[in-house]
Amino acid sequence: MIRARVVVASNRAAAGIYEDTSGPLLVAGLRELGCTVDAPVVVPDGEPVGDALRAARDEGVDVVVTSGGTGITPTDRTPDVTRSLLDYEIPGIAEAIRAHSRDTVPTAALSRGLAGVAGRMLVVNLPGSRGGARDGLAVLGPILRHAVDQLRGGDH
Repeated sequence: MIRARVVVASNRAAAGIYEDTSGPLLVAGLRELGCTVDAPVVVPDGEPVGDALRAARDEGVDVVVTSGGTGITPTDRTPDVTRSLLDYEIPGIAEAIRAHSRDTVPTAALSRGLAGVAGRMLVVNLPGSRGGARDGLAVLGPILRHAVDQLRGGDH
């Protein structure tokens, strides 16, 4: 069984200004992929994302998918915080997510989301939109089980 967690990086949702909709979509999608996953963890962007990633790593979570904070505004800090915790990046995943979206959503090229490994945990940054969540799930679906197996020491 794959243990997954969804971390939503949203200053407004964390403050209760609006209700996040991408997190529940990601939870449902990860469950459809066979993951065990609780309700989304909603935190402000920046260091609280790092705290949530460290907690997931320390708890032995296999996969964390973040939603939000991947753009180019001054408050979008999720990729920067994520990068500081990664042992190594897996650029092909982030590139595939952007490529999956860019023909229909040209602004997908502005996403700075990345993917990589912290310990034995896969971390994938997604944009905070429902479309970004769907696109991320479409890319992760065919590779998630294999990636987790590899991180657990499986053979090619």
